Amino acid sequence: MEMGEGPAAGEARPGVAATLRALNGALGRPGALWVKESSARNLRHRDFLAPRAALSAAFPGGQVPAEVVAGVTALGGAGVLALRGCQQTPAGLAVRVRRPEAFRRLLGPAAGPAPAAGAGWAVLHCPALRGPAALRPHHLRPLLLADHLAQLLRARGVCVCLVPAITEERNREILRQLRIEWPSGPGGQALPDAISALKRALGRTPCAVGWEMGPGAAALPEDVICKVHLKSFVQQQGLAGYDPNLDVLLVTEGKLRSLAELQQAVLQCMAGGQGSRCSIVHVVSCEEEFQQQQLDLLWRILDPGAHTASQKHLVCGPVKVTNPSSPIGADQYFQLRKRQMYEASVMKYGELAQDEAWTEVIDTLTVAAIRFEMLTTAHRSQLTLDLEDSSISTKGTKSGAFVMYNCARLATLFDTYQRAVERGTYPPLPPASELNFSCLREEGEWLLLFNYLLPFPEVLQQAAQLPAPTKGVRITANTEMVCKFLIHLSMDFSSYYNRVHVLGEPFPHLFDQMFARLRLLGAVRDVFHSALATLHLPPLSQI
Repeated sequence: MEMGEGPAAGEARPGVAATLRALNGALGRPGALWVKESSARNLRHRDFLAPRAALSAAFPGGQVPAEVVAGVTALGGAGVLALRGCQQTPAGLAVRVRRPEAFRRLLGPAAGPAPAAGAGWAVLHCPALRGPAALRPHHLRPLLLADHLAQLLRARGVCVCLVPAITEERNREILRQLRIEWPSGPGGQALPDAISALKRALGRTPCAVGWEMGPGAAALPEDVICKVHLKSFVQQQGLAGYDPNLDVLLVTEGKLRSLAELQQAVLQCMAGGQGSRCSIVHVVSCEEEFQQQQLDLLWRILDPGAHTASQKHLVCGPVKVTNPSSPIGADQYFQLRKRQMYEASVMKYGELAQDEAWTEVIDTLTVAAIRFEMLTTAHRSQLTLDLEDSSISTKGTKSGAFVMYNCARLATLFDTYQRAVERGTYPPLPPASELNFSCLREEGEWLLLFNYLLPFPEVLQQAAQLPAPTKGVRITANTEMVCKFLIHLSMDFSSYYNRVHVLGEPFPHLFDQMFARLRLLGAVRDVFHSALATLHLPPLSQI
């Protein structure tokens, strides 16, 4: 049973952004006047609204001319939702969508090939892997963020290189447990030559001077090559956003090796023919930010060019661990969450079979719990990890386990339906072109389509959006959008599923509604799977 088809051939998939652009254009005023409604209460009355305050600023007395209202109602075009009507209300100018038509366009027969994704390349650098041999929770946050961002960018056709390669076996194992896909092994064979080239560049730069021998020289680390004046370079280049305390950097072999690894990643991406659009993003914890700014500036000094000038820093806020008996390592954190998830599952389902299937389920739920715990908070904000046993649950509505549970409910629904088809209880699902989408009249059905299926591609795009280059060195990303989207989708799907019997009595007069609902929920299932894939989480067929 294939549920992944899209809208009818020749039709552009409708989208929120395209519809809002058309609505704003129809009013003929600069600025964005319209908003998309999302709450169940407001969606009972309207789908889009131009608020009264915005209209008052745009039209005399807030009254929109009749011909403009008529133009809004008649809107059409590629990617624009068909509208049913437009009227002036106390809240403002309200429009409703032709809902059966929207269901048909989003759930109907397959469309032609999707447009090609934008090319380009990105180097995501996580210096946490150059830190101590034993990773801690505050190291995991930028690693999980970089791993998620890489998946989002790849889904858009961007070539992604991850740096540095993992060399510590202990770290390789914890990343494997967390399903973080990261390159491992020693650096490339070209590194010695690249390091030598950087040393030659170091000798030519006016910012670098040899370390003067003196009474205190014996106490200096042996691998110090020279010192570089970073502050004067920042001032000469007019660079903004760097820490004002940056001054003199002692250059070591290790720092040059780090730069050589970054250079190699850039060369690999460029050799892949991914075009000139590039992003180099250092995904760092706030504790590592100062040191990474030093490395950033050293690279700009030794390797001037468009790629080093494009460096940006995605900084993660601090991770505060409550109730730790002692400093906790990343591996201990994983094992603690795994034990808690197992015990919570036993409380809900009874004693679990000690077989490979349940081990896989518990491992996946543990990874989901940690990923949602780490990624649902905006990366720039402080994250608090509560390690008490009561802090994790299989059913808390803000947890990764809750999302996985609802994804498994969908798998169970379609498995139940398929087995009923094989027994002859229900007929097979007809082609999408034969379905009657006007049967979808439940409030929760429109909520699922309008708030989740319709905007999902735009959610992924916004989550992966790296801001355009600016003078500052820091950037922010909206990567928390995917986890929050999945949590809200799970809550609204759960509410709908608890209220509506999708597989009803096997009476022919009820089949049209059942088929339309199955088609809708098949699309919801596809959204779950696509979003979870950006988190390296496999969908579970049972919990």
